[in-house]
Formats: sequence, structure tokens, C-alpha cells
Amino acid sequence: MKKVFKIGCLGIIGIVVLMVVLAALAGVGGEDSAENADTAATAPATEETATEETSNEEAEEPAEAEEPVEEEPAEPEVPTEFESALNQAQTYSDTMHMSKAGVFDQLTSEYGGQFQEDAAQYAIDHVDADWKANALESAKTYQESMSMSKEAIRDQLTSDYGGQFTQEEAGYAIENLE
Repeated sequence: MKKVFKIGCLGIIGIVVLMVVLAALAGVGGEDSAENADTAATAPATEETATEETSNEEAEEPAEAEEPVEEEPAEPEVPTEFESALNQAQTYSDTMHMSKAGVFDQLTSEYGGQFQEDAAQYAIDHVDADWKANALESAKTYQESMSMSKEAIRDQLTSDYGGQFTQEEAGYAIENLE
């Protein structure tokens, strides 16, 4: 009878320990129950419970690593027409040294790019251009190829039928001519 009683006590202790471990894993009773389960379980951990604890810890780690990572919002996809207008605007600025207004007019012209105004505006807003440097390059061309005076160059640069540069851009060009 003693032998049955000893096995029964050990069996009951084992069941209680198993229930505490399962309750801790299931989260029943909150964090305090989990802490109590760790201190109440005085029996050495079996290979099975050690494996379960390790796999639970591993499962929690990637979730923690993913939370602090903030991804930058993806840039909205730009329509092909807008990209094409931007490429043409860059070419006009780099090779023909046109003004902002001149590039816009060329992009929307029926004899030019024939782009919609919104695509042309996107191009103007995103082109990598130095409008003052473009005005200076145009002024040099007027000076060298047409032998124009500085005031005639200023008029040509700011004319609606000429360069269409702003007064500020034309002023910069005139000041920096040799």
C-alpha cells in the first residue's frame, strides 16, 4: 500500500506541475501566474518542456525585432507619361538651356512634346535644373553668335517670344557675362 501511495503522490505532484506549466503557456491567470508557475515548479524541467520553452522564446524574438522597424512609405508609382515628360524636360534644360516657362511650353506644345499640362507640371517640379545657369548659357549664346548688347540680351531672355526667363534669372545672366 505504501508503494501505491508514493506513486500516487508523485503522480499528483506531476499533474499539478503539468497544469501549472500548461496554464503558464496558455496565459491563463496573467503574468503573475506565469511567474508563480516558474517558482512553483521545483521539479527539474524535462527535455520536452525545455524544448517548448525554447521554441516559444524563439517565436517571440522575431515579432519583437519586426515591431521597431519602421518602413518608409513607398513612393507612389509615377505614370509613364510623367516620366517621359521629365526626361524630355531634363534634355531641354541640359542641352538647350531653356527656362522653366520655355520647357513647360515646349512640353505642352502641339509641335513639341504634346504632353498634358499635369505631366508637364510634374516634369517642371521634378527636373534637376539650375534656371539661372541656363539663362547665363543662353545669354552667352546670344552674345557670341548674334553680337547683341547686354540690354538686348536681357530683353531676349525675358521676352515671351524669346527665352521666357524671369527678371531675376536674366539679371543673374547679365551680371555674369564677360
